[in-house]
Amino acid sequence: MDRNLITRIIVALIFGPLIILLSYLGGYWLFGMVMLFAVIGIIEFTLGCGIRVNMLPFWLTVVFTAGILTVSMLISMTSGLIILAGYFICLGVITAVRNISPSNLFKQQSFLIWGTAYISLLYPFVYHVRQLSEQGGDWMLFMFGTLWLSDTLAMFVGKAIGKRKLAPTVSPNKTIAGFVGGMTGGIIVALILGFWLLSNIDLYLLIIAGILVSLIGQIGDLVESCWKRAVGIKDSSAIIPGHGGVLDRFDSLLFAAPVLYLFLNHFIYR
Repeated sequence: MDRNLITRIIVALIFGPLIILLSYLGGYWLFGMVMLFAVIGIIEFTLGCGIRVNMLPFWLTVVFTAGILTVSMLISMTSGLIILAGYFICLGVITAVRNISPSNLFKQQSFLIWGTAYISLLYPFVYHVRQLSEQGGDWMLFMFGTLWLSDTLAMFVGKAIGKRKLAPTVSPNKTIAGFVGGMTGGIIVALILGFWLLSNIDLYLLIIAGILVSLIGQIGDLVESCWKRAVGIKDSSAIIPGHGGVLDRFDSLLFAAPVLYLFLNHFIYR
């Protein structure tokens, strides 16, 4: 067996149950986990964009991201948007007077604003999925289980029978067969939890939710890959052995959590 695959499995077996435990605990335990993921993620993002630790935009981005996350999770998403607008203004003031070419200046500003919005406005939905109902912990298991199983199935199905590339310029290893195989992960998790922890929810709604989480999660993975291609890096970092960085490991979560939250809010707990 491939050594890197063994490392991935060992790390998953250690941290997977811990993530699920903190998800079930919710409250400040989940808040701390989401904040940790997001802060590490924005650090990976800024470093990946060539913003060094000794530069003011680096610290401005990290501090504002933490602030937006805190307010968005504990107060309201609208308040988080207001702080994001403040970040936009502050970043513009600071970077506009730097002695670099206008094209590089605008590129740098665009990357940082996109990254801050990407991380600080999407991660809070992970917290809000848990807080939405008394079954929030079960839905967190549903979400993470779907994403992890979809990722695993997409990899194995893609390697086994995948021929036609899904997005060759963004992620050359991903195939259409792998993408479809990955979506079956959402159906499998929906069926398991539909007869177990979420038996009070109509099975067809669970299957729809599973397909949506898997589908949007895989697209989220492509979006992060697009960013890495744009800045010329392979992994966001090497902080998680065998998995790369936090952005690499939880890129699908950032897109899937808002979609699951909206689905639950409008079709199940309306």
